[in-house]
Amino acid sequence: MADSDATLVRVAVDLLGGDGAPDSVAAGVVDALHRDPDLQVSLVGPEELCHAVSGGAADVRDRIVIVPASQVVAMGEDPISGVRAKRDATVCVTAQLVRDGAADAMVSVGSTGASMAAGIFTLELLPGLTRAALAVVLPAVSGPVVLLDVGANVTPAAGLLAQHALVGAAYAEVLLGLTEPRVGLLTIGEEAGKGDQTRRAAAKLLADLPVRFIGNVEGDDVLVGDRADVVVTDGFTGNVLLKGMEGTYAVLGDLITVHLARSHPAALVAVRRATAHLHPDRLAGALLLGVDGVVVVGHGASSVAAVAGCIAQAAYLVRQSVLPRLHEALATLITRRATALLAEAAQLAEAAQ
Repeated sequence: MADSDATLVRVAVDLLGGDGAPDSVAAGVVDALHRDPDLQVSLVGPEELCHAVSGGAADVRDRIVIVPASQVVAMGEDPISGVRAKRDATVCVTAQLVRDGAADAMVSVGSTGASMAAGIFTLELLPGLTRAALAVVLPAVSGPVVLLDVGANVTPAAGLLAQHALVGAAYAEVLLGLTEPRVGLLTIGEEAGKGDQTRRAAAKLLADLPVRFIGNVEGDDVLVGDRADVVVTDGFTGNVLLKGMEGTYAVLGDLITVHLARSHPAALVAVRRATAHLHPDRLAGALLLGVDGVVVVGHGASSVAAVAGCIAQAAYLVRQSVLPRLHEALATLITRRATALLAEAAQLAEAAQ
């Protein structure tokens, strides 16, 4: 971030990402700029489209930087092959801007796989990690809950779930201000030994980590939040759970509207206000947790409000200095783990003599 303006945050946005691109992304960018006077957006896409967006937003035009990119990794395209073959793809250029210090964060609502590949290949992983995870912070009843993974690693081994526990705990410590966040492993029952082979093996690994592992948790614990502050799972299960929550919110919203709109309009307004923080547009995007940069990935079907929410989320994470603080917190946990392993090895060697 520029020293001359410590409050200014520069977010690189993939103009061609998402089902509604470029229109929904362009509108989301303008909305985000209207809401945040200390925000600058690097709009990455075909030059003529970027100029059209800038030209139609005269009041925020001076805070839009146009960065040409001629290619796109399509939603149905193999993400890794696409990112490797198309270095001028919009998602690749947004990551390059962060790597080169021309942007403080990047946002894409295009192919999740392409966003992950571009982020990992370009920005690299934090020390001690072999994979990144997509993490969301859910507004649970008893307090925020970090849920990871929600789509990055569909069939991880137990060791990767242990990595998720470490980086998830570090993230909760930094973002939520928790000294010892409670870490739970999502499975089909809270009793020890529940779940498939991967979950059973992961539970043993998590128990030996320098985190406050409270054992297994179930799906209802995620939105209640009174047992765990961090919930660890695989990307397949996490993504299904997250989209199930979003669908439930939509169905309940429709039912409440039908029953209250005519007979109790004041009650409908009150309910909407009370549940606004649960709207999928407010949750917006997931952080690609574990890469050396702030990368926010949104749904392909993101609305204008969701795109603006992703940009606001990225700016917030930058302003909170989450990345450098995460470096420190994760390094501390990894050091503690290494120290414990060395002590265990010493004890075994002494016992063998």
